Amino acid sequence: MKKLLKLLTQATVPALGVFLLIALVAWQLPHSRAAEPENTYQHLETFVNVLHLIQQSHVDEVDIETAIQGAIRGMLNSLDPHSSFLPADDFKELQMETKGIFTGIGIEISMRDRVLIVVSPIESTPAYKQGLQAGDRILRIDGESTQDISLMEAVSKLRGPKGSEVIVGIHREGWQEIRDITIVRDLIPIHSVKARLLEPGYAHIRISNFQAKTTGDFQAAFNDLQNEGEIKGLILDLRNNPGGLLSQAVQIADLFLDQGVIVSTRGRIREQNMLFEARTADDLVYRFPIVVLVNKGSASASEIVAGALRDNRRAIIIGTPTFGKGSVQTIIPLEDGAGLRLTTARYYTPSGVAIQAQGIIPDVEVHNEKVRHDQESVHPPSRVIKEQKKNDNDLAEELAQDRQLQTALMLLKGINVFDSDRPVSQ
Repeated sequence: MKKLLKLLTQATVPALGVFLLIALVAWQLPHSRAAEPENTYQHLETFVNVLHLIQQSHVDEVDIETAIQGAIRGMLNSLDPHSSFLPADDFKELQMETKGIFTGIGIEISMRDRVLIVVSPIESTPAYKQGLQAGDRILRIDGESTQDISLMEAVSKLRGPKGSEVIVGIHREGWQEIRDITIVRDLIPIHSVKARLLEPGYAHIRISNFQAKTTGDFQAAFNDLQNEGEIKGLILDLRNNPGGLLSQAVQIADLFLDQGVIVSTRGRIREQNMLFEARTADDLVYRFPIVVLVNKGSASASEIVAGALRDNRRAIIIGTPTFGKGSVQTIIPLEDGAGLRLTTARYYTPSGVAIQAQGIIPDVEVHNEKVRHDQESVHPPSRVIKEQKKNDNDLAEELAQDRQLQTALMLLKGINVFDSDRPVSQ
C-alpha cells in the first residue's frame, strides 16, 4: 500500500498503470474484500483518471497528498457523521483525550441532518461557563459557516492553544437569531467522577464521561462515601454525559448486576458482533436501590449504562429522553501515524432496542428549566463530603431548582420506606 501511495504522488504515472496496481493490491486483500462486485474496480479507475486529470490540467499546482486526503475525507463523510480520517496530529490528540486531557473549549459535538450539534458541555470548562447547552446548533465557527464541515474539521477548528479565542455562532430553540459567543480555550482535564451525600445514606455520584480511570475513580469515591455510613440508595447522575470508552461503561454497569446482558453490538462482519454480559458478583457492596438521571445531553456510553440497568430491572430512569448516539467507532491506526475512525457497528440494549437515533426513554419523565450543577472544581470525595455538611442551605436551594435530582431523592426514600414496611416471610 505504501508503494501504491508513492506511485499516486508521482506526476508521470499513467492512470491505467495506477489502476492496474490498485487492482493488484485489492486482489491481495482478504477474501471478503476481494469478493466485492467487479464494478468497484471501474469506480477506482474513474477516481485515478480524475486524479490524473487534476494533476495534469488544474490551473494551480496540486499537492497530490492533500488531494487524496480530501478524497478520503469526502468518502468517509458520505457514510455517516461519525466516520472520519484523522491526520497524525489529530490521531495523537484523540489518544490524549481518552487518557483524560486535551486543550479546547470543552464540548462534545455530533452531526444531525448535517447540522453541528452540541451533545453536551463538559462541566467547569470554558464552554460550560459561557452557557453552551446540549442541543445548541453551532452554525458558525470564527465567522465561517459549518454547513459543509465534517465532524473532525469542526473539532480541529474548536480546539487550539490554551489562551486563544474562538467565536462560535450558536442558535438555540426559542432564539430568533444566531448569537456569537467568544470562548477562550483552556486545558480541559476531565475529572469523570464527582461524589457526595445528599442526606445520610443517600449518595449522589455524577459521571461526566467515561475515561480510562472512571471505574476505579467511582469505586474510590463510593468507598469514601460509605465510610460516612451505610448507603441506602444511589442517584447515578449521567446528565450531560456525552459517553466515552465502551469498556468503562460495561464495567460501571457490571458493578450493579449479578447476571444478564449489558449491551450487544451488531455490525456487518463477525468480529463486530459482540455480547457483553455481567459477571457473577462475589460481594454485596452495591445492593441498594438505584435511580439513574439522564437528559438530552446523555449519549453513547451513558445510554448503554442507563439501558443496561433499566432492562435488567436494576434501576429506575428519571429525566428526559437521551441523545441517541448508539454507533460504534473503531479507531484504526495507519502506517504513517494517521488513523481512521470508522463506524463498524451499532449498540443494542439488553432488550434488543437500538440506541441510535432512538435514545433511552425515561421511566419517569421530569423536565428542568435549567439543570444546575455544582460549578466548583472537582475535589477529592472526602473534601466534598466535609464541605457538603457545611452547606445544607446550598443543597436545599439546589434541590429546589433541580426537579430531576429532587424527584430521584424522593423516589429512593420512598422505595426504602416501602421495603421496610414489607412483611418478612418466615
